[in-house]
Amino acid sequence: MPIGYSAMVLHAHLPYVRHPEYDFFLEEHWLFEAITETYVPLISMYEGLVNDGIDFRITMSLTPPLIAMLTDPLLQERYLVYLGKLIELSEKELFRTKGDPDFEPLANYYHQRFLATYEIFVNKYNKNLVSAFKQFQDYGVLEIITCGATHGFFPLMQNIPQAVKAQVEVAANNYKIHLGRSPRGIWLPECGYYPGVDSYLKDAGINFFFTDTHGILHATPKPRYGAYAPIVCPDSGVSVFCRDKESSEQVWSSIIGYPSNPNYREYYRDLGYDMPQEYIKDYVQPDGTRKNTGIKYYRVTDKTDKKMPYDIEAANRTANLNAQDFLLKRQKQIQNLYGIMGRSPIVLSPYDAELYGHWWFEGPKFLNYLIRYAAQQDIYKMTTPSEYLYNNPVNQMSQPSSSSWGANGYNSFWLNPNNDHIYRYLNKAAEQMVEVAYLFQEPYPLQKRALNQMARELLLAQSSDWAFIMQTGTMPEYAEKRTKNHIHRFNKLYEMVKRAEIDDEWLTKIEYIDNIFPEIDYSVYR
Repeated sequence: MPIGYSAMVLHAHLPYVRHPEYDFFLEEHWLFEAITETYVPLISMYEGLVNDGIDFRITMSLTPPLIAMLTDPLLQERYLVYLGKLIELSEKELFRTKGDPDFEPLANYYHQRFLATYEIFVNKYNKNLVSAFKQFQDYGVLEIITCGATHGFFPLMQNIPQAVKAQVEVAANNYKIHLGRSPRGIWLPECGYYPGVDSYLKDAGINFFFTDTHGILHATPKPRYGAYAPIVCPDSGVSVFCRDKESSEQVWSSIIGYPSNPNYREYYRDLGYDMPQEYIKDYVQPDGTRKNTGIKYYRVTDKTDKKMPYDIEAANRTANLNAQDFLLKRQKQIQNLYGIMGRSPIVLSPYDAELYGHWWFEGPKFLNYLIRYAAQQDIYKMTTPSEYLYNNPVNQMSQPSSSSWGANGYNSFWLNPNNDHIYRYLNKAAEQMVEVAYLFQEPYPLQKRALNQMARELLLAQSSDWAFIMQTGTMPEYAEKRTKNHIHRFNKLYEMVKRAEIDDEWLTKIEYIDNIFPEIDYSVYR
């Protein structure tokens, strides 16, 4: 009989990047890399577990922007072009590395891997990976949760409640369309919580959400079981789980985290930068600017530029050992907690899904080993939040504190001198969206299209990814441009609607470019 629970939660999210106005757009490759290195490997892992009769549970968010991109025909076709180029490059590599004992096996490994990805993406799931994840949801082994409609950071939207409500309701409705039922849980964007946001979750039929550790530890009254049992928001009855620091650190820490092991694949050493321009020119950007190809031949080694060749079997053995270590530490942790608490603890371990495969190449293998080992022991059970609440329906009422999982734990990562200038425009647009939602209660067809597009542009501008990128400095020009473009389109639509002078041709153009949420109804802002 298990004495506790473990819940692994993978947050699968990417900002909505779709540019039909260009033949090639580099940022679309964020999605293509994630499909190849994270989403397909996870699907393959789930398939193997189901086929082997492993009774497992795992939780995964599929955010509305990610669902929209995974189901978009244009991006599906562009991914096929991207994957075709990878297969072609891997064929060239088979020829180039022939006879090399270090690199020929790796070239063959990548070639077979890309062919297997094509088989899964095209022949098995007809280019729609959302249907693949839904299949595992329907099997009862994967709990899929939703997120804010465009990953808007709720704490910085709370002065306009309708904006928060719209983010939640649009997401819940989108989930129903693609996954066939209402969402039971939500990943609050950036785990950003403020008291009162749970009321909108309740209205949308959502039963639980997550905070960072201090969201529960600083709750009022002080939770009796700390971070190892959910609490219940007093006003809404919505349950709250929080992150376990110990299990998170084992993976996330740059010092002791598993991905830093010398045997694992080195992310920053890629064929796109290693090979001569003449050889690689057809597989980087059209203007010749280099980029990652996904073919990486070296391992972490140590803190040196002289990296050793990647050893697939050594990496597999290391992933196996790390999974055993993680399992043993969860067993000891849960045994200690059970002795202290006198009830079954739940250890919740949330991660960005893209860590598994994209950043940490061996991450899906680690998960596979871990899940299989966990199924063979009886100290704890892997569970999902919904299953836990069903088996443990009585929990303490306590008001969680404001929190996020960003640096410093609150709002500073999304509100600082690098990005604070955007909020005056976002707030003004949200106020105007509420205004027109009440003003135009029975619009004529063209007017309704414009109002719906206003809602799309506002939601896309509110994505927390743009403020995040401005702060990290990775691609701030793109983040600035995206925010400005959506606000500009919103403002132009607002003026057209107010003047009753709507440019049908221009509206049709931006409906095609920013086509997220075809089902949206602007009245959600009332």
